[in-house]
Amino acid sequence: RLYQISFGMPNCEDESEARTLYLVGDFSAPAEFFVTLGVFSFLYSMAALVLYLRFHSLYTENTKLPFTDFCVTVCFAFFWLVAAAAWGKGLSDVKAATRPSTLISSMGVCQGEGVLCNAGTTPAMGLANISVVR
Repeated sequence: RLYQISFGMPNCEDESEARTLYLVGDFSAPAEFFVTLGVFSFLYSMAALVLYLRFHSLYTENTKLPFTDFCVTVCFAFFWLVAAAAWGKGLSDVKAATRPSTLISSMGVCQGEGVLCNAGTTPAMGLANISVVR
């Protein structure tokens, strides 16, 4: 929800005032899907662990239960791949929206002739990149 994040844009005409701008974009859906799937995977693995350890005889005697377990596991693996790809795309969109050159180009004060605008720092995205690899 980048639209909730504000940043100050200097006003070159009046040094005392700064305009407040907001970032553009809402990339929360891929992250929420990724986290929700992770929570459901954890809960399913805990339920399966209880089934394997506590009700082992039921699991071995019933022929449909192992096949159902296999199908659910395959579905979770597929959705995990989809969620990781969606989170990777969402992260690349966040990085594009917060790139200093993108922010500078959206500032009207930087569009004038003879005006030189540059970013003070470049955002560190190392931990965010690692979250996609996991």
